[in-house]
Amino acid sequence: MSNEIIVDALPYIDQGYDEPGVRDAALHMVEEETRRFRPTKNYLEHLPPLKLNAFETEIMRREFERMQQRIPMEVLSMKRYELPTPPPGRISDIVAWNECVENSYAQLQHQLIRINNLELLSEYGCEIWKNEVQFILKSVNEVQAKLHSLRKQIQEVNWNRKNIQMQVGDKLKELETKWVTLVSKNYEIEQACAQLQRELNEMKLIKQREGK
Repeated sequence: MSNEIIVDALPYIDQGYDEPGVRDAALHMVEEETRRFRPTKNYLEHLPPLKLNAFETEIMRREFERMQQRIPMEVLSMKRYELPTPPPGRISDIVAWNECVENSYAQLQHQLIRINNLELLSEYGCEIWKNEVQFILKSVNEVQAKLHSLRKQIQEVNWNRKNIQMQVGDKLKELETKWVTLVSKNYEIEQACAQLQRELNEMKLIKQREGK
């Protein structure tokens, strides 16, 4: 029970929040309380140090170094897509011609793979994208439904809180009215008692004088 926090504020019932000086007074109280706070220890000290380079590959490291040194990026090499003949000094070299033929085969195979990918995309790509779009729309609808549910829950909580505070406010007003009535009656009774006491004292004085 020692850690229990009792909130006695009724924002739907209480008045005077917009009066001049109320906000400044509240901020002053907050500042005064924060000055008494003791600095807390580092709540992350039990965790190991961050490994910022854990997922950094050699290519990424070199690229980061290039960017830090502001070195321009190398232009994409297109040599692998070229079909050069052997250099002039190796025109009669069979090995050089075999390398050119192998390069031609590699380029041809690369183009065949591209054609196959384009054919597959033309045949199945449309359905795949339709399924992907349907999946995305389903995900969006599910998220929107969750959002609507959360907003509805928040609205219900706010409505219940307001309803409870309004009921409490009516009860407080009723009790306050009773309290004012009882205080007024007590004051009237005190005044009547005081009046009776004065009259009693006067009667005593009169008897004392008559007895003399």
